[in-house]
Amino acid sequence: MFDKKSLAYYNNTRVIARCTMQFSVRSILNTPGAQLPFAFSMDLSGLDFGGSRPIADPVAVTGSVRNRLDVLELSLQAKTTLHCVCDRCAKPFLREKEVSWRCFLATEKQNEDNDDIVLLEDGEFVDVEDLARTAFLLEMDTKMLCSQDCKGLCPRCGADLNLGPCFCKKELDPRMAILATLLENEPNE
Repeated sequence: MFDKKSLAYYNNTRVIARCTMQFSVRSILNTPGAQLPFAFSMDLSGLDFGGSRPIADPVAVTGSVRNRLDVLELSLQAKTTLHCVCDRCAKPFLREKEVSWRCFLATEKQNEDNDDIVLLEDGEFVDVEDLARTAFLLEMDTKMLCSQDCKGLCPRCGADLNLGPCFCKKELDPRMAILATLLENEPNE
């Protein structure tokens, strides 16, 4: 599909049906030192993560396939801005997300357990969009925090503890109520 040595641009957000960013590496298979650069954007805005859709902006993917002494190495970088909501304090925030990933391309696997090797389809095609999507999704955080020291919300009154302490009266554990009555009845010395 994209077997020219120039940069292959592809925008899947304008395609109605799901397409793949496949291109042929035939032109560099037998040429050590040759490379095929690529750049495209992915629309992952429809993916749901815990009830929200943080990937509102397109994910820009750049990279290349290089022939390093008859070994094809694919490297890519996927980058976007995530629109997140903090899991502790519920405030919206933006976070830059960048993922780098590398693998080797081969026509057949010698070792089935090696995840760093991706098989070429029909001996010459690679689906870069599928690889970029998988790499990006595997690097998504399971918990989104506006900062590592976010204190969250008070479980009783809902006050934002990042702005200061709340003025709720501490609730006594019902299992300790008997001890509290003992402390109240103790005479002052």
